Amino acid sequence: MLILITYDVSTSSIGGQKRLRKVAKVCQKYGQRVQNSVFECVVDSTQFASLKIELLEIIDKKQDSLRYYRLGNNYKTKVEHVGVKESIDVEGPLII
Repeated sequence: MLILITYDVSTSSIGGQKRLRKVAKVCQKYGQRVQNSVFECVVDSTQFASLKIELLEIIDKKQDSLRYYRLGNNYKTKVEHVGVKESIDVEGPLII
């Protein structure tokens, strides 16, 4: 299933900047960055549960926020891209 993760981490302190980097690193383990604080992740339900646990261990619930959008398995017709950054097939081969 495709999960869209958005986050807002308060960076007014050194701790916030560190949390921001950690949140991005965890999200990169599961998917790809499509905007500054937005990731697309193709995961199964077990991976999604692990991802949420990892992120909850990092954020400060009083200062930060996370949003998860579950687009499901039939997401290809639900995502449309316009603009500069070319869309990447998240299930396609990874070529470095």
